Amino acid sequence: MNPYQQLAQALDALPNGFPPTPDGAELRLLEKLYTPEEAALTAQLSPHLESSEEIASRLGLVHAELRKMLKSLTKRGLIEAGRTEKGLGYAILPFVVGIYEFQANSLDAELAALFEAYFQQGFHRALEIKPQVHRVIPIGESVKNNMEIRPYESAAGLVDSMQSWGVLDCICRKQKALIGQPCEHPLDVCMMLNERPNAFDATPAIRALSREEAHATLRRAAEAGLVHSVSNNQKGLFYICNCCTCSCGILRGMAELGIANVVASSAFVLQIDETLCSACGACIETCSFEALTMGLTAQVTEIRCVGCGVCVQSCPSDALGLVRRPEEQVKPVPETLAEWGVQRIEARRNAG
Repeated sequence: MNPYQQLAQALDALPNGFPPTPDGAELRLLEKLYTPEEAALTAQLSPHLESSEEIASRLGLVHAELRKMLKSLTKRGLIEAGRTEKGLGYAILPFVVGIYEFQANSLDAELAALFEAYFQQGFHRALEIKPQVHRVIPIGESVKNNMEIRPYESAAGLVDSMQSWGVLDCICRKQKALIGQPCEHPLDVCMMLNERPNAFDATPAIRALSREEAHATLRRAAEAGLVHSVSNNQKGLFYICNCCTCSCGILRGMAELGIANVVASSAFVLQIDETLCSACGACIETCSFEALTMGLTAQVTEIRCVGCGVCVQSCPSDALGLVRRPEEQVKPVPETLAEWGVQRIEARRNAG
């Protein structure tokens, strides 16, 4: 087995998955990103952070040479790095969300085409597994005033819970533009969050924002008809994707590949005040999930509504608002990313 096959199998063993394709599209992606030596090393990294000394000892490698390669891989967003009790640690990253998103600044036409081939042939199998990779959260203003909103359920609430905020270009829209299929949605709306102050001040790829600028970015995304989504867990949230069905790698799974429930719904659902609705149709134009139809007034198909609140922002009559779903309809959100991973692995095992 060559090192790219080894790495592909290691990535597919992670909860996120990296399904193989009939013609090896996933291997061509990895060949673009890694040298054979880097692929062989990355395939042997743990999902949990280990110091370079621990990795060298476990794999029987020369520490100085290993550390140099680990630093190069980290700088290019191909592995994870973080602080441990024994110093800086390194771990294997999932392909999505992870390695691919970190290529936003190095994405070129060749990598964009390679990813598109993989998306069309293999990525859908990762999107079909539950619990979903992403979960929709509404912006707070779309939820009716008397509704309880938990911190992990609101985009605005999540922003307020953090101490650092940043923004970078959306790799999904950059990728579609590079293959000749650009969309009209704004590019600079992918948001990064951190509980530590000044976390993005020295990060060239991320433009640091103030709290007020972060809220303004959320509003700009909502006004453009974008759907806010985060990782599908309660604690440790560190990004907000502002997604569209024309470019987003996850929402395209629904729009192009026909995968139902490709993203986990929020705890809310649309409610329409028929006495205020003017039947103007603005909400139907903005709904990415085909959850609205028009009769004498707008009507919502609750099973299709993901509770994003985008349509609420578009209504000139203030006839729309989000209300909490009945508790029996709200799927529990895994508390941590580790808990989400356990549930994903079990679901993949049960799926065969």
